[in-house]
Amino acid sequence: MNKTFHWGAVSSAVLSLCFISYFFVDTQAASWLHSQQKTSLIVFFSSITRFGQSEWYLVPGLMLFLLYRKSNYRRAQHGLFVFASVAVSGLSADLLKYLLGRARPTLYLGERIYGFCSFNWEHDWTSFPSGHSATAFSAASVLSILYPRFSSLFFILAILIASSRIAITEHYISDVIAGSFLGIASTSVLYNYYFKRKFDTIGQSCI
Repeated sequence: MNKTFHWGAVSSAVLSLCFISYFFVDTQAASWLHSQQKTSLIVFFSSITRFGQSEWYLVPGLMLFLLYRKSNYRRAQHGLFVFASVAVSGLSADLLKYLLGRARPTLYLGERIYGFCSFNWEHDWTSFPSGHSATAFSAASVLSILYPRFSSLFFILAILIASSRIAITEHYISDVIAGSFLGIASTSVLYNYYFKRKFDTIGQSCI
């Protein structure tokens, strides 16, 4: 199986899941979760959702690059890899949010507004894809490449962060599916077409 077919198949599967979720699952899940907002589980998700904010990863990544770019090239490149992956996935998510303009669950729960209004920067119309999910999964993908022994932990944390966006009804399930895939895809492209070559050049194993 070549890489083009592999990514094409995965992209098609993700798109299919998003369509199924949009038409059959999203509103029902949002309505049910909205009725559970005072449960302890939702409170837990409310506390961890903040770790999907990009600054948690952009700032340390950039600092590593700036501090070590002259003294430790390998470490500097690791920091740049974190920064670039989170930045690219975040900017890509923001662009798609604007182009597509999907109504957030709050609009459906309050006014039964559901659908898209393209080219819209208003917060209530920037649901698809989930930026927090893109950030969480791009960071998890980078850290799994750099520290493969802990990859399961990184992805479990990413799943929890992404799930928190659904639990607190900031996003629909399809938003999170798309955002998570975007985060993984962004990291994969950057690694395979740029950073892998950098790491190979300095003779390090990226662990």
